[in-house]
Amino acid sequence: MKKEKDKSDKKDTAASPSFFRKVAATWHNETLRFIVGLMLVIFSVYLLLAFSSFFFTGAADQSILDSGNGKDLMAVDNGVKNYAGSRGAQLSSYLINDCFGISSFFILVFLAAAGLKLMKVRHIRLWRWFICCSLLLVWFSVFFGFAFASLYEDSFIYLGGMHGYNVSRWLASQVGAPGVWLLLLVTAICFLIYFSARTVVWLRGVFALNFLKKKKDGQEKAEGEVPEEFTTSWTAEGKKRPTPTPTPAVAEEPKPVVEEKAEEEPEPEEEPEAEPSQEISLDLGGPSRPAATGNRGGEVEMTVEAAEPEPAVPLEPAAAPHADDPEFQVETHEEEEYQGPELEPYNPRLDLENYHFPTLDLMKHYDNAEPTIDMDEQNANKDKIVSTLRSFGIEISSIKATVGPTVTLYEITPEQGVRISKIRGLEDDIALSLSALGIRIIAPIPGKGTIGIEVPNSNPKIVSGQSIIGSKKFQESTYELPIALGKTITNEVFMVDLAKMPHVLVAGATGQGKSVGLNAIITSLLYKKHPAELKFVLVDPKKVEFSIYSVIEHHFLAKLPDEAEPIITDVTKVVQTLNSICVEMDTRYDLLKAAHVRNIKEYNEKFINRRLNPEKGHKYMPYIVVVIDEFGDLIMTAGKDVELPIARIAQLARAVGIHMIIATQRPTTNIITGTIKANFPARIAFRVSAMVDSRTILDRPGANQLIGRGDMLFLQGADPVRVQCAFIDTPEVAEITKFIARQQGYPTAFYLPEYVDENAGGGDLGDVDLGRKDPLFDDAARLIVTHQQGSTSLIQRKFSIGYNRAGRLMDQLEKAGIVGPAQGSKPRDVYFTDIVSLEDFLSKM
Repeated sequence: MKKEKDKSDKKDTAASPSFFRKVAATWHNETLRFIVGLMLVIFSVYLLLAFSSFFFTGAADQSILDSGNGKDLMAVDNGVKNYAGSRGAQLSSYLINDCFGISSFFILVFLAAAGLKLMKVRHIRLWRWFICCSLLLVWFSVFFGFAFASLYEDSFIYLGGMHGYNVSRWLASQVGAPGVWLLLLVTAICFLIYFSARTVVWLRGVFALNFLKKKKDGQEKAEGEVPEEFTTSWTAEGKKRPTPTPTPAVAEEPKPVVEEKAEEEPEPEEEPEAEPSQEISLDLGGPSRPAATGNRGGEVEMTVEAAEPEPAVPLEPAAAPHADDPEFQVETHEEEEYQGPELEPYNPRLDLENYHFPTLDLMKHYDNAEPTIDMDEQNANKDKIVSTLRSFGIEISSIKATVGPTVTLYEITPEQGVRISKIRGLEDDIALSLSALGIRIIAPIPGKGTIGIEVPNSNPKIVSGQSIIGSKKFQESTYELPIALGKTITNEVFMVDLAKMPHVLVAGATGQGKSVGLNAIITSLLYKKHPAELKFVLVDPKKVEFSIYSVIEHHFLAKLPDEAEPIITDVTKVVQTLNSICVEMDTRYDLLKAAHVRNIKEYNEKFINRRLNPEKGHKYMPYIVVVIDEFGDLIMTAGKDVELPIARIAQLARAVGIHMIIATQRPTTNIITGTIKANFPARIAFRVSAMVDSRTILDRPGANQLIGRGDMLFLQGADPVRVQCAFIDTPEVAEITKFIARQQGYPTAFYLPEYVDENAGGGDLGDVDLGRKDPLFDDAARLIVTHQQGSTSLIQRKFSIGYNRAGRLMDQLEKAGIVGPAQGSKPRDVYFTDIVSLEDFLSKM
């Protein structure tokens, strides 16, 4: 018997884990969670109806509810006037009068939040909502129970409920009425401080700390200065706070956090469905049969499959990351990884947390944007192609047409024994027979056993920017820098990732859609990226193309500190700006080296997780996209001074998140040199006038056979792809930029680091008078020695002063012998290694 009992116990213990696993697997079923969430939302709405009705019908229903007769309540004509019925009247009376009073509405808030989370409508940290709603429920219950205790005898509604009334009476008996008021006030203040802790930290760091620090030791806080972008993640004293060694209990703390992350992690995205192409199957009855009308031999039989237009989905900004990390410990050795004191990951979007992404209604909608199939036109083109090929002794076995927005692709399968080169040489003859502006023969089509003939449509359609930006493929894209260029010949949205390209060369003749293509590139990024994640450097020698983007200077633009205009139009400033970007690139590589990562994505991920020390210069890095509209004009005026920094950026800047897009309307070999082509693997070619220009851009013909008006070839790899560029005109861009400009932005544009021309030699320090030192001289010296980095931009950023004053401070520091002379892109040498020796030097000046 004992053995049988032991066996049964083992069976029970073995079966219980499998039972719990089944329950857990059932609960993680998406359909079940959605149903439960929907029921919670519906129940919360039902309670809202019952609670709201209780304020108007509670007095009339009170006598029926107090009678306690269940049969009367179950009757159809029970006399209850509550809109939610007798059960709603009971629930509202119980929760409001017998429990928590009118603060019971917080129960509805939590139920609705839990339902939305289970339905995955909103990403909500449920435990935090539970704590907040519970605290507010209890606090307001006690507050109303204490403040309106006199109404409990005269009113049918107990504002604080019996819970608030009894708790407030007990508190009053213990600490008295003034003590209850003081307790309520203190708890309310603590609750508000909990929700505005970041503001309190910032205020204390700005006002109280600086004043006390100066009063104590006569110097500003230089050693613990924290970069502005990391203010919310640092200690209240503004300096590094050593964290004690974590106990085993703290080491076990991350376990529920990991579960919370896993619970809130969105399910993997499904592969976006491509828009079905509009294909026409043209099957030949036999090559030797005469062409005729109707369904007789030689006539092409067409089967049309048309795709419904894809609905535009409103663009929503990506949800900010919300997850707690375990406590961090401060590094004690260089080999150990730094971990900051904050629990929550750093969120770069908190600087502009109320920023709203542009909406789709800012862009135009075109009624005739969807391609249509003209059967008469397809039949006529088919007959002409077949007859032209037969006249030269070329027979084909089948033909199929794919209708695009501006071009139709005819795929033909030649009979055995037909030389492909013979068909390729008939390009002009086929164009003559079709009376087309220009055709393009693809012989053969890569990956298929067919030959393609691209023929322009007689009635081309407009590919609107709204249809591209609003497509499912773009909105569900996970690219780092997604660019939606337009639609391919099969009506699919064509997208690329600028972060993987990594630089783009755009060329084409004047008036063929080059500026519209640049608008499509910039607009795509504006619709997908937050101002904290992306900055543009716009170079416009023509002075009119990019001026419309100047209004978003404080959101998305980067420039030199002493530059007045956000758009660079002066050619002499372009060289300085490009060299400044090279300095930024070198600085970023130094940070990547110190962080032991290989690219910007890994670096930012590490910084977000609080594993990089901001006191050592680490900061969140936004992507920088440099757009040069007329590159040919820069080469003509600056020559090698422009080409060399561009080539250096193109060779090295990919890993640190700096990407270039250069455009020119003169695709000649002295403009697009071998150095440029070698470093710009991605090319966009609009229509050009000569084949030699096409070979200069793409290393092959084809661009000279385009039809213009946004028709382009995109090359990244082996074979070019023909794309009809999305049409985004100037009024649309103006509406988008105005929408962004109306929102709160940064105080200034993103400042690029200073650049000093190493060929210019050292500055003339003869006119620097140390007898008239700047008031910030001592503080700037302490800052430079503390950071061991001689940089004008560092002084400018830390003391919030202008670029010219910071430059004069640096000249005075150099004259005093605290820093060395400028060394081009390298930082200045700092001659003092510690604050003690510096203070001794300053006291003797």
